[in-house]
Amino acid sequence: MKITRIEPIPINVPLKKGLTTKTAHGEHIDSPYVLVRVHTDEGLIGLGEATVAPRWSGETSVGCVEALRNFLGPAICGEDPTRVSLVRQKMDRVLKLNPFTKAAVEMALWDLAGKAAGVPVYQLLGGLLHDEVPIKMVVGAFGIDKACSLSERFLDWGVKCLKVKVGLDPAGDLDRVKAVRELAGPGIPIGIDANCGWNAAQARRMLARLEELDILFAEQPVGVHDPATMADVRRSTTIPIMADESIFTLNDAFHLTRHHAADILSVYPGKHGGVQATLEIGHVARAAGIVCAMGSNLELGVGTAAMLHLAVAEPSIDSETYPADLLGPLYHDADMITEPLSIGPVTAKPPSGPGLGVELDEDQLARYRTDT
Repeated sequence: MKITRIEPIPINVPLKKGLTTKTAHGEHIDSPYVLVRVHTDEGLIGLGEATVAPRWSGETSVGCVEALRNFLGPAICGEDPTRVSLVRQKMDRVLKLNPFTKAAVEMALWDLAGKAAGVPVYQLLGGLLHDEVPIKMVVGAFGIDKACSLSERFLDWGVKCLKVKVGLDPAGDLDRVKAVRELAGPGIPIGIDANCGWNAAQARRMLARLEELDILFAEQPVGVHDPATMADVRRSTTIPIMADESIFTLNDAFHLTRHHAADILSVYPGKHGGVQATLEIGHVARAAGIVCAMGSNLELGVGTAAMLHLAVAEPSIDSETYPADLLGPLYHDADMITEPLSIGPVTAKPPSGPGLGVELDEDQLARYRTDT
């Protein structure tokens, strides 16, 4: 089997009314992403998804499309798509960084490999460790009334774990988390995510005050440039520290674990450049004696399917302790696939069909694509 063509499809899918989310990076209202079809000479087509976001990775929809057409496509056409390691090397030789763009191609390769073998991707990753994984829902950094309204909405669905966004204003952050804790009661695990929004002094003060609220984890309490700073913050609190924005590459994983800067590494294929790179980071975490959690960039159906296959197969991902962010399709007006994924309110299950187990919905594609 040989790759014959890379087909990028730019789309823009709004988030559902009332379910936009707000973080220290800004408000997420719509998702200008790129879907990818990898065509082969045997008629099989692999699917991928690039959840590009300028303020997150520096990648844009326009840049992603051009990178796929002018760099990655020419570099890998003619290659066997099941030789994932070789194709990754070829992509890295012609284009530096751009992990979300490369991840879209790489997850399409896994989709093709699974389709060619007639098995789900999780079978290629070693088989099921878990039939399903617990998930959580995210409450944006809104005012108390809206944050509580969202929390109540999720709890009424039956959600069993929440993550509250902080990192904008320490006083407002504390009030928001206290209000959600009071609403949810003691039986609902609650994590927080500062998205780099606090400096080290603020983080130490805030985590000391939040300890009494029984916080499950504190995600990226400080910025990304100095693992030693996050290590100092980690030593100051009993709340487990989760790294997210500071863990993009395998080298990042090495430095974070070497400095003992985190208890948990937030991982997902888009951020790391694909499924295989995520597995590699999981190996570093296991060697360092810590765990990973499945994070998110609010993926649609294809990207979430890839995350699900990883979450049920990779031993380093501890969704039982730190429920996964397998939630993107629940926030969007459309998921871009023909059959909805089995997500929520408590757990998520991977598709069981060959490859990623999903197919593009042509009607949704016609409605949300932006290149026509």
